[in-house]
Amino acid sequence: MKAIVCKEFGPPSTLRLEEVENPKPKAGEVLITVKACGVNFPDTLIIQGSYQFKPDLPFIPGSDIAGIVKEVGDGISHLRPGDEVFGFVLNGGYAEEVVVPGNACFKKPPMMDFPVAASFMMAYGTSYHALKDRGGLQAGETLLVLGASGGVGLAAVELGKLMGAKVIAAASSDDKLDLCKEYGADAVINYSTEDLKTRIKELTANKGVDVAYDPVGGPYSEPTIRGMAWKGRYLVVGFAAGDIPKIPLNLPLLKGCAIIGVFWGSFAMKTPKENMQNAMELMQWYAKGQLKPHIHDIYPLTAAPKALEAMMKRQVRGKLVIRCTD
Repeated sequence: MKAIVCKEFGPPSTLRLEEVENPKPKAGEVLITVKACGVNFPDTLIIQGSYQFKPDLPFIPGSDIAGIVKEVGDGISHLRPGDEVFGFVLNGGYAEEVVVPGNACFKKPPMMDFPVAASFMMAYGTSYHALKDRGGLQAGETLLVLGASGGVGLAAVELGKLMGAKVIAAASSDDKLDLCKEYGADAVINYSTEDLKTRIKELTANKGVDVAYDPVGGPYSEPTIRGMAWKGRYLVVGFAAGDIPKIPLNLPLLKGCAIIGVFWGSFAMKTPKENMQNAMELMQWYAKGQLKPHIHDIYPLTAAPKALEAMMKRQVRGKLVIRCTD
C-alpha cells in the first residue's frame, strides 16, 4: 500500500510517499481502508520530534481517520467488514490502510461523509472532553477560546455555545474571527492588534472569564490567566505558538483558579467507556445539525506534506483533510 513515511524528524519536506507492507489486525483491532485522514496541528510537531511523545522511526503520521472496515481481529463484535467508520490512532493515518484499536473505532453516521468524519473525532472529542470533563463548563458562564479559528478552537466555540456559555473567541486575524462569529462567538478579540488582558476585562466588566481554552500557549497564556475570574479554570490544550509558557504561580493563587491539563488521546485510550459516551453525545448533536465541522481544504495523499506546511504557516481556518483512497 501507499503511505506517507517519516524516516527522520524534520519539516514536512522530509516526508516521502512510499510503498509499505499492508498492516494486519491483531485481537481487539480493526483494519480500515482509509478514505480520509484529518490533519491536526500535533502532526506538525510529531514529524519534527517535538511532541509529548516521539514515535520510533520510521513511522506513518496521522491520527484522525475515516474509512471502511476491511478486516476485524478476534474479539471484535461491534464492527464487521464493510462498515463505514471513523476512529483514532496514535499514528498511521496518512496511508491507504491502517489498524485501529476496536475501542477507538465508531460507526460513521450515514449522513456524514468521509472528509467530515475524518475532521470530527479529534477536534470535537478534545474540545468536549476539555469543556465538559476537565473544565466543568456551566450554562451562563463565560468561555474564552484562544486559537479559536483552528480545528479544536472552532469546535470549542461551537460546543461552548451549545453548552449555554457566553463565548469570547480570540484569534490572529479579522477573517479568522469572522468565521468564529459564524460558529456562534458572542464577542471576539484580535490578539494581533488588541491587548488580550485589557479586552478580556472590557468584555467581562472586569469579572474575568470562568473557563479559558488554550491550544496556543506562547505569549497568550499569562495574560489569559491574568484575565481569569475567581475560581476560573484555565485549560492547557496545546502549544501551537511553539513556546511552552512559564507561568508565575502567584497568579492561580491570587485568582483562586485552577490550571488543568487536557490530553484527549490519553483520556480516549485509558477510559474508553467515558470517551464512548462523549462520542455518542457528540453524534446526537451532529445528527440534529448542531455541529458542522468546517473543512478548509482537501488534499490528495501525495500532497500531504503541503497540507502540513499550510498548517504550520497558520493558513488554515477549521480543518484540513487528506484523501487517502478514492
